[in-house]
Amino acid sequence: MTDAGGNDVIDALAHGELEVLGRIPHASNVTLVATATCADGNPVRCVYKPVSGEAPLWDFPDGTLAGREVAAYLVCADLGWDTVPHTVFRASGPLGEGMVQRWVDVVDPVDPGGQSGPELVDLCGPDAVLADYFPIVSGFDGRGDEVVLVHADDPRLQRMAVLDVLLNNADRKGGHILAGVDGVVYGIDHGICLHTHDKLRTVLWGWAGSAVPGGLLADVDAFAQRLADPHGELAAGLRGLITADEVAALLNRARRLVDDPELPSPPDHRPIPWPPF
Repeated sequence: MTDAGGNDVIDALAHGELEVLGRIPHASNVTLVATATCADGNPVRCVYKPVSGEAPLWDFPDGTLAGREVAAYLVCADLGWDTVPHTVFRASGPLGEGMVQRWVDVVDPVDPGGQSGPELVDLCGPDAVLADYFPIVSGFDGRGDEVVLVHADDPRLQRMAVLDVLLNNADRKGGHILAGVDGVVYGIDHGICLHTHDKLRTVLWGWAGSAVPGGLLADVDAFAQRLADPHGELAAGLRGLITADEVAALLNRARRLVDDPELPSPPDHRPIPWPPF
């Protein structure tokens, strides 16, 4: 997988001097906007999440979220998919060790004519669901009006849904899906994934019960074969970020998907992360 920006950007993320520009508000964990300086002196915008800023969770070990973010990128990159922006683990930074991820410039939702269309994941009235959107769940907004959570029938989102099954992503919110100006749809915030127990919570249930497309399935099959090699680079890299049991669970999920190539249906209990954005 070739990451946008080239080797200079990748090297800057891993080794460039980090300068914090500010904090992203409302994030559960400390999430900082920063720059990493390239060898030629040019700054690269990035996101820096220090381990010291991670809030404790009852079901995920303390201090492991940054490593899970990097592991999610390694899985995505090995699949040959560009869904997760380039992500590295840094042993040092302004607030200590943590993960650094390439910043994604997103599409302005308002078109040049001044009209705003629906987002890839959005809320709309029950009579306004477009033909190429899946209705996921209905409810009421703060004014008491009925609304429907929808997402686009988009192959880039379908690939993300398959990735989330592999990652066992417990937090695929609408706000964690970014439409990049480069035409790529990115998924971010993978800190609570790769657990050994079933944790899948997502807004992307539109393909539940449908077959995984053949091209994606071939990628998953090849990924599983590489991960099954205990001495291979992929398994070794992941074991430096998550536990051996979690790597084994990842392999089992990949193999199950190959053997039964159908996207799962939502569970009865808490299928969608809340809030959904």
